Parts: sequence; C-alpha cells; structure tokens
Amino acid sequence: MEQQGKSLPRRRLGRSNLEVSALALGGAGLGGVYGDVSDAQAVEAVRYAVSQGINFVDTDASYGDSERKIGLALRGGLRNQVVLSTKVGTHPDRRGDYSWDGVHWNVENSLRVLGTDRLDLVLVHDPEDMGPVLAPRGAFDALQSLKAQGVIGAVGLGQRSHEWHRQAIEDGRVDVILTYADYNPIRTTAEDLLDAAARHDVGVINGSPLDFGLLTGRDPDETARQMTLKPSEQDLQSARRLYQWCRERGLPEKAVALQFSLREPRIHATLIGAKTADEIAQDLRDAAAPLPDGIWDELGALDITETE
Repeated sequence: MEQQGKSLPRRRLGRSNLEVSALALGGAGLGGVYGDVSDAQAVEAVRYAVSQGINFVDTDASYGDSERKIGLALRGGLRNQVVLSTKVGTHPDRRGDYSWDGVHWNVENSLRVLGTDRLDLVLVHDPEDMGPVLAPRGAFDALQSLKAQGVIGAVGLGQRSHEWHRQAIEDGRVDVILTYADYNPIRTTAEDLLDAAARHDVGVINGSPLDFGLLTGRDPDETARQMTLKPSEQDLQSARRLYQWCRERGLPEKAVALQFSLREPRIHATLIGAKTADEIAQDLRDAAAPLPDGIWDELGALDITETE
C-alpha cells in the first residue's frame, strides 16, 4: 500500500501539551459499530495508520471490542508511538456511572483491556447531567486524582451539549474537549466553543466531521435512508445542496468535508472512523487532495451552513 500521510502536521492539543496528528483515528469503526471487523483487519488498520503518521487513537469501552483490538495492535512497542485516549461513563456494565468509584473502575478496566499501564487522555463521555461530573468526588475529581498519580496524562469532556462544554472549560479541570457533528461544511455551531477553548488553552477534538456519514460523497437521500440516527430536514437539505455543488464542480465531497475541519487551526485533531487500512488510505488521500483556489469563499457564498 502506497505511503499517504507522512506529511500530516502535528498540533499541540491545548494545555495537555500532547502533540497529535491533525488527522486522528477514532475507534468506533474498529469495534464493529459500522460493520463487522476482524481482529486482523483492526490490527492492520491501526498499524497502517501509525505508519502513515497518524499518532492519535481515540476509543471507548462502548465501541464494541474496540479497546481490545487497539490493545492487540499496539503490542510490540507501538504503544510508545501513539497518543492513546479513551473515555469513562459509557461502559456497558457501568453506563451512566460518573462517580469517583465508577471512574476509577472504568479506567482500571480500560488499562487492562488495552494492555497498557497509562492513558494519555481520558474523557468523560456523554453525561446526561453535569452534576455528577462536576460534583466533589465526581468524575472530574476522580480523573484529576488519576492525573496526579501519573495514571493518565490529561482530562477531557466528550459530548454534544455546547453549554456543558462551556461549563467544563470555565470549571478549569479539563484540558481537552471533544465536540462532534457540529463543525463541518453544513454546520459550524461549535464555533463559539472554539473561541472559548482557545481563550483557556483547552485542546479541541472534532468528531464526526462527515456528519455521521451524510457528507461522504454518496447521495444524501440514499445515505439518510440507511442511517440509524436520521438527520434533520435542515441538515438533509443542506447536504443535498453541498452534494450537488460538489458534483457540479467536480469536487470530492469527503475531501471538502475533511479539509474544512483540518484547515481550522483552533481544531487540533479531526477524527476519522475508518475501520480498515484501505479506508484509512482513502481518508488520507482525501485529506491531502488538491482543491481549487477560492473554494472556501465559494462554499461560504452557498449559504448552506447552520451557524447557530
């Protein structure tokens, strides 16, 4: 397989001081969330990603057996070449447990399954209420304790609510936030978070830059019919216009979507959910594909982006 991503830039992930590749590998696909993936395929995918300059891998215990497969891939010395991130609060056996004991249990379990003695970043994942996260001896306190012990390197929050992200940023105990599906060519509602994070030197990870698969270059109506999480009518209308514009201009839509995120300096890592080495190679090609001068001004003139 040809070399694709050796020139990927590294960015400092806010005050975590972790140096991460601008394009990062999310673990949901590897765990079988988007279709069956064998151990061999997953191991090949992770090792290929690292060989191509992707040094940041993010996972979670709720992503099928993603942690176990990534652990297999990182054996033999590869662990030291990777910034490894996982999450707490969504393990199937302790879902919704953001207590001190729950977080410690979750981290210990992830360390065991991943086969490592440290985690570079741990994010509180998708809480339904920030009370247990912010409370004394809650999730953030538990992660700060583990950080002080050297078990984890940085603390983060990964979820959708912008208000809760702002609370976490202002709280001062998070080094990183992970926002998803809110910074792409049809929606930039996370713009305010980028400003807040920059003011506090908090790192930003952008998840789902393809809007849950809606911006992959396939007909959005056909894609929407196959999606478990159905897009809003506004999203679907915007996706149709973007799809048509890309077709008229002869542009690879996925390249436009990925590069839309990658060109934003306040976003330090953009996650891809590829599950095989071939998919990673294609994502790397799209991330580096030459696009015409003036494309971003033209895209802005389409007025299809939801900003609030």
